Formats: sequence, structure tokens, C-alpha cells
Amino acid sequence: MIKSRITTNLWFDDQAEEAAKFYTSIFPDSQMGEISRYGELGFEYHHKPAGSVMMVEFSIMGQSFSALNGGPIFKFNEAVSFIVNCDTAEEIDYYWEKLSEGGDPEAQQCGWLKDKYGLSWQIVPSEMATLMSHPDSEKTDRVMSAMFEMKKLDINNLRKAFDGSI
Repeated sequence: MIKSRITTNLWFDDQAEEAAKFYTSIFPDSQMGEISRYGELGFEYHHKPAGSVMMVEFSIMGQSFSALNGGPIFKFNEAVSFIVNCDTAEEIDYYWEKLSEGGDPEAQQCGWLKDKYGLSWQIVPSEMATLMSHPDSEKTDRVMSAMFEMKKLDINNLRKAFDGSI
């Protein structure tokens, strides 16, 4: 597994391996990497049994991640999210279905969702930046207005809003 120069570290209570397997099962060109385990040393700090998973390396579509079982001290929040750019409505549907499974339905709005581990994702059409950066503010306002009404983004309705046909 090739490591990126910058690796995203995800802090879990004790679900690092489970989460890494979940994410790598969803995305193409993904793989599990090395798994390191806690030893006897440092138990007074980490409180994890010797032999339990400490860190899991994995990659998703060429992006390196590490997942740490660091305990319940830190939780994910919406200040950090992962954007999945999708070329088709089918891709949006696929990633939305897979990543939202077991997540918080109340945390779904405007293409954002939280997965079952509390990690935030944005499932967006690849062309969203183009639709939102057009110099005609009426077009971008219509797209924004349509987006505010959606949980999962509907690219066809966003295009119609842009064109003024809805």
C-alpha cells in the first residue's frame, strides 16, 4: 500500500478496524493496510488490553488514512467532512445509501450525512462547483434554493433549477 505524504487520521473509541473495513468495502480502489496492536506498555494511559487493535492503515481511492482506537475522549463533528464527488445520479444514490446506513437521519441535509461512526460526508455531483460559481446569480440562487430543500442531492433537479425549468 502506497502512503500519501499527508494521511488523514480518524480517532475512534474502539471501532477502527470495523470502520476501515466498512469504508474500504464501499469505495473502489481501496485496501486495508497494516494493523498495529497495543502492548502491555502504557496501559495506564490507553487502558486498552494487550493485543487489541491500536491503529489501522487503509486507503480509499488513493487517499491514505489511519484509524486509531484512542478511546472515547474525542468525537467527530461537522467541522470536518469528506466530499465524495459523483459523476452520475447512480453514484450519488450508491454512496448515499452505503454511507448513511446506520447513521443519524437527522444529520442529513443538502448532501451532507453522518455515517454510523459519526463521521460527516458530503455526497455531491461533480458539477456542483460549476453550477454554484456561474456568474449569473439568478441561476446560482435557484440552485441554492433547490439544494436547501434536499437531503440527498438530486442532480437532475439541480440542473433544472439552474436552467430555470422548475
